[in-house]
Amino acid sequence: MSWLGIVVIILGLYLAFKLVGVVLKLAMWVLVVVGAYWFLAPLLGWPELAELVYVLGPDTNGVL
Repeated sequence: MSWLGIVVIILGLYLAFKLVGVVLKLAMWVLVVVGAYWFLAPLLGWPELAELVYVLGPDTNGVL
């Protein structure tokens, strides 16, 4: 394996590590936003999270 191949492998591992970090940060922000909505919705008179999931969720053809 040439030095160029080693550099490409190292660069690929670095970029994969960065991608995993971005995905985890996005997942954490989604969790924070959903948690804040779950806590604040009843106080502000907004629909509860369960109602949003029911209305915006997938069509189950009346199974649920």
